Amino acid sequence: MTKYNAGFIGTGNMGGALATAACKRSTDVLLADRDVAKAQELADKCGCAVGDTSAVAQQCRYIFLGVKPQILSAVLSDLKPVLAAREDRFVLVSMAAGVTIERITALLDEEYPIIRIMPNTPAAIGEGMILYTANAAVTPAEEADFVELMKAAGEFDRLPEALIDAGSALSGCGPAFVYLFIEALADGAVECGLPRDKALRYAAQTVSGAAQMVLTDGRHPGELKDAVCSPGGSTIVGVHALEDGAFRGAVMGAVQAAFDRTKELGK
Repeated sequence: MTKYNAGFIGTGNMGGALATAACKRSTDVLLADRDVAKAQELADKCGCAVGDTSAVAQQCRYIFLGVKPQILSAVLSDLKPVLAAREDRFVLVSMAAGVTIERITALLDEEYPIIRIMPNTPAAIGEGMILYTANAAVTPAEEADFVELMKAAGEFDRLPEALIDAGSALSGCGPAFVYLFIEALADGAVECGLPRDKALRYAAQTVSGAAQMVLTDGRHPGELKDAVCSPGGSTIVGVHALEDGAFRGAVMGAVQAAFDRTKELGK
C-alpha cells in the first residue's frame, strides 16, 4: 500500500539535492541510505522520514534510485522481489548515468513504469537542468505529477532516450567545468592584484550574468561575444589568448570525454 509520495534510495550529492527539492512540494517523502546518519541528517533538515530500501520499495509511489551505475544491478536484485509483491501502482525513477530503461527492465524481469532522469547539482538550489525520458508504461498523468513533484529542482526537459547521455555530458558534468572556469577567472584576477574574495564573487556573478544574457537576450553567444569585443580593445586580446590555449577545443573535448565515459558506465 502506498504510504509516501516519493522515496529516495541513496542520499548522496544528487539524490540529496532531489530529495530536498521534493520535500518542498510534498511532506510524504521517505529517505534510505547505507549511511543511516546521512539520511537522518537530511531528513531532519527537510522534515521527512527515514527508512530502509525495502520500505522505500514497498511504500512509495515514486521510487528514486540515487545509486551509482556500478552498483545499480545489485540494488535492483535486492528490490526485485519487493517490487514484484506490490499490488498497487508505482513508478521507478533512475538517475544512474548511462543505464538505459531497457537495461533496468531486463534486470527486474518486468516492464514497470520507469522514468530515467539526468539531473545536475544546481538542483540543490532550484537551478538545475533536469533531462528525462520515460517508457510507454508511464502514463501522461504520472509524468505530469512527477514534473510537478520535482519542479522545485529547476528546469525540466524531456528528451528521446538516445539523446540522454549526450545531454548528461553537458548539463550533468558541465557544472564541474564551469566551476573550473570560475576558479580560473578568479585566479587570473588575483594574479593581477585583486583580493581573492572579490575575485571569486566577480567571477561567479560574471558567469551568472552572461548565462542569463544567453537565456533571455535571444542573440547567439557568438554575437554576444562580439558585442563585448571592441576593436583593438582588452577583450579581444583576451579572446585571442583563449584561442591560443585551444579553449573551445578543450571544452568540446571535455564534453566528448564525459559522454564516452557515461556510455562505458552503462555497460
